[in-house]
Order: sequence, then C-alpha cells, then structure tokens
Amino acid sequence: MTHLSRRSVLAAAAGLAASVSAPALRPARAAAEVRVGYQKYGTLVLLKGRGILEKKLEPLGLSVKWAEFAAGPQMLEALNAGAIDIGQTGEAPPIFAQAASDNLVYFANEPPAPKGEAILVPKDSPITSVAELRGRTVGLNKGSNVHFLLVKALEKAGVPYSAITTKFLPPADARAAFEKGAIDAWAIWDPFQAAAEVAIKARTLTTAEGIVPNYQFYLGARGFAKANPKVVVELIAAIRETDDWIQKDPAAAVAELAPSTGIPAPVLAIAVGRQSFGVAPLTDKVIADQQLVADTFFDLGLLPRKIVVADAVVRVGG
Repeated sequence: MTHLSRRSVLAAAAGLAASVSAPALRPARAAAEVRVGYQKYGTLVLLKGRGILEKKLEPLGLSVKWAEFAAGPQMLEALNAGAIDIGQTGEAPPIFAQAASDNLVYFANEPPAPKGEAILVPKDSPITSVAELRGRTVGLNKGSNVHFLLVKALEKAGVPYSAITTKFLPPADARAAFEKGAIDAWAIWDPFQAAAEVAIKARTLTTAEGIVPNYQFYLGARGFAKANPKVVVELIAAIRETDDWIQKDPAAAVAELAPSTGIPAPVLAIAVGRQSFGVAPLTDKVIADQQLVADTFFDLGLLPRKIVVADAVVRVGG
C-alpha cells in the first residue's frame, strides 16, 4: 500500500463530502470540537500525547476532545450513538457497527499486522493446538478483531465454532479469568497479548499469521465526515506524520507510550515491533478482506443483516 501523500489528501477534500452520500441516521454536524475515541495502545494514543492533531486543527478554529475506550466495539457503539466523531479499531468492530447503523464510514487503514493478535493458553496448559480447543472455553471481547481470528483459526483447524464455549469479556476481565483458570484460552491483541506473554508466560497457540490480516481502520460518523471534510484531511495527515515518526524511532515511541499507558517499556517494545504502520486509503483488496469478515459473521448468525462494506468506504486520495 502506498502512503497518503499530502497533495492527494488535500485534492480529495472537496470530493470527500460528496462521496459520503448514503443515508445517515444522524444529521451532519459542523464541528466546533472534534471528539476522538482511542484505545490504550496504538497510533491515536501517540497522536494524543504529541498534540499533533490539535496543532493541525487550530487554524480551522477547532479543538479536540479525547475519550478512551477499553476496546473497539465499545468505541463504535459510542460513535453510532453520536458520542464521538472519529475512532480507530481492528477488523471486526466496524462490521458489527455497520450492521447496526448506516452511521459509520471508513477513512483509511494501516497495513496488516498478523503477529499483533493471538490465541493464548496458560503456560502449563495441556492444550497444544487450536484443534484441542474443541469442548473448551475461550475468552474474548465480543465483536473485536480477535473474534474473527478465533472463527477463522477454528475453521482452519477443522473445529466448528459451535464446538467451543465463548465467554465474552473485555481485556482486563479476560486477563483475570485467564489467570484464575476460568477460561481455557484467550483470544487477545497487543499490548495485552505481549503483557500476558511477558508477565505470566502465556503460551501462543497461534497468531493471525496465515489466517487473517489484522488491519487497523480509521473510522468516523457519516454525518460528521460529510460536514467536515477538512478535518478528515488533517486527521490523516496527522496520523501519517505519527506513523513516520514511530517507524523512524520506535524506541522513542515506546518511551512516550510507557508512562501514558502504564504498560512497561519491554512489553510495549514487543507490541510496537509487531505493529505495522503506513496509513493508506482502502484498496479493493482491503475492502474485499473486510467483506469476508462481514460475510463470515453473517453466516454464523452473529449479524442482524447482510452488509456491503464498500457502501461505508470514503476514498480519501488515490
């Protein structure tokens, strides 16, 4: 994937509002304050810490309000409810959000990072393969990127999804259940994945390598994007600047993340090393991969309706 160039993004600004044309459940909202949802880890938390977005939006007369969420599904519930304007999640949350409402649009994505999510078991667990999860209990955050990983990993191992018991828990609760033995395995993403590997020597049954891509997406409310195309332009530019900085100096990124997240630097170094950077517009391949996520969850009866991912894609630049 190619990076979004500043010129191509600016050239797309005028067309952005027009491209967000599907029916919206919420009216267009001209911003005075841009409300950004972020998680404990990722590009947006670094963007928040460095104040880059605030600097870019100041000439537009806009301020930024940040809101932290435990995971992507919770963040996109807030977006659909009109509580935030912009967020970043993995593959699965936007699928559930789009199935619930026409409010969501995709702006851009980061390249695949399949090592950044995994299915873990305790270090002394007798389970040695995904196939051995049959009849076991797996903890995960419902509707998160690892939900899709779990479904496809079981499929690859020849185990029906119905042959396991799922226990839906946010990361902190899942970690506690994992340590107490209340679940047999845990599907989780970085930095929680790295923390479990380092602190309690959790063992990896499989990462997403060879199973699913594990993209990260930048998303927004349809009405907000239509009313504020320049904000989207500046957001993508700020993300690109942050991505470039992380790639050039990952140690500095780790040093900045550690105090703000409360996660030890050695854990963050592992997680950053497994992350991918290079914000880009969604390609046909990325859209097709997302459509597979949507179709998989619909076939499992986990979505209330079929969706077309392309209907929610805003093309910012080429």
